[in-house]
Amino acid sequence: MLTFVGEGYTPAFTANYRRIAERLTAGEEIKLVSGPDDICAPLLDEKEPHCFKDSVIERDAAALADVVALLGEELAPGSVVVPDASLLAKLRRHFASGDIRHACLGCEWTGLCSRIATDSFKGVLVGQTT
Repeated sequence: MLTFVGEGYTPAFTANYRRIAERLTAGEEIKLVSGPDDICAPLLDEKEPHCFKDSVIERDAAALADVVALLGEELAPGSVVVPDASLLAKLRRHFASGDIRHACLGCEWTGLCSRIATDSFKGVLVGQTT
């Protein structure tokens, strides 16, 4: 979410994520879930959905652990997070510094996300109103 610039696994995935980015930018809350979320929905009809792979489940857990440690809040499935400008700025700052990058280990998108973070998150679609 922090580095989404409109690229993704499939055209349907990307179109769906763009719609979600618009909703989040407009102020919609995020409800944490266990397992596939709204972002993953377009991939669920695949023969072997990516979102059910152990590596994805492990990355989700690592991302949650990093955010919990950073924010000092207890977060779990069912928790609601408001991705306002202040929170996004804090998360992006710590993502860029590497503090909350444990979920990136082994991810095919690490290179792209690193380039986006290095470029001050230019072109990201979540939280940008211009």
